[in-house]
Amino acid sequence: KAGNAVANIIAHGIIPAGLEMMDRYAIQAAEAFVHAGYPLEAEAILLCELDGINEEVSEQIDAVRSILKEGGAIEIRTAKDNAERELMWKGRKAAFPAVGRLSPDYYCMDGTIPRKQLATVLKRINEMSKEYALPVANVFHAGDGNLHPLILYDANKPGELKRTEEFGGKILELCVEVGGTITGEHGVGMEKINQMCVQFKPLELQQFHAVKRAFDPDGLLNPGKAVPTLHRCAELGAMHVHNGKLPYPELERF
Repeated sequence: KAGNAVANIIAHGIIPAGLEMMDRYAIQAAEAFVHAGYPLEAEAILLCELDGINEEVSEQIDAVRSILKEGGAIEIRTAKDNAERELMWKGRKAAFPAVGRLSPDYYCMDGTIPRKQLATVLKRINEMSKEYALPVANVFHAGDGNLHPLILYDANKPGELKRTEEFGGKILELCVEVGGTITGEHGVGMEKINQMCVQFKPLELQQFHAVKRAFDPDGLLNPGKAVPTLHRCAELGAMHVHNGKLPYPELERF
């Protein structure tokens, strides 16, 4: 319901200055840490900040309240003053370190999806969480469709980090499946390089390599990062190999 409410706010032509979502895990961790007055019984909360002239903001507040109410919100609060507004946001800003209270380790993912797909993706992440037996705390920039699932795990348990990384890769592939992208603000580097093979076709990857060669002919800048080789994509089964031959054989293999 919270995911759908985000999509409905944007669909009504309202672009908040901030529109953030926290799920039950994140709410409980942040509330114990900051004491912002978050409702512990809620499955999710939305923090929405509107800006503009007084008349415009007042009108938008009424519109957002109506959208949230129609979307099934169990409680809607409006900050009475700046101090209350800052306290509402303090919990969100402290959510990432606060989640450290729930688990010895957490793995932060970063993918971006169309906002209309928020509800679908959050439900699927919850299903995958059960499949992998790993809890997930969701704290993210809902208004941008920029997800930050925090997969909770214990690196001291054999095999748990590997399972966590596999789960994280599946989340990124889900983002691509619904029309999104594998990153919103944290980049690719090495962590997401395999999912580049999922998001982009061989011809697109070839073009990436051509651009890189133009600026880095000796391959000195971040070698092996960000842009996967076609050979890597083939090994992952993300590229068709015909008669044992890779397409674009002129590209260097690593």
